[in-house]
Amino acid sequence: MAPTVFRQGAFRFFFFSREEPRMHVHVAHTDGEAKFWLEPQIELAMNQGLSKTQLHEASSLVQDHYEEIAHA
Repeated sequence: MAPTVFRQGAFRFFFFSREEPRMHVHVAHTDGEAKFWLEPQIELAMNQGLSKTQLHEASSLVQDHYEEIAHA
């Protein structure tokens, strides 16, 4: 199961409920997908196809919505 936490523009932020214990969020976009670790700090874990600009925007959105993501 992959619940969506929120959508912003062309980005969809979601997680796989039984993937792994370390808190993280996946970010899907029509151009690709990324994964961000949330602990111990927000950092890029994986990128497939997103540009530096898209990654920067996604990272900013993860930071802005951190509480919402962590609560989900």
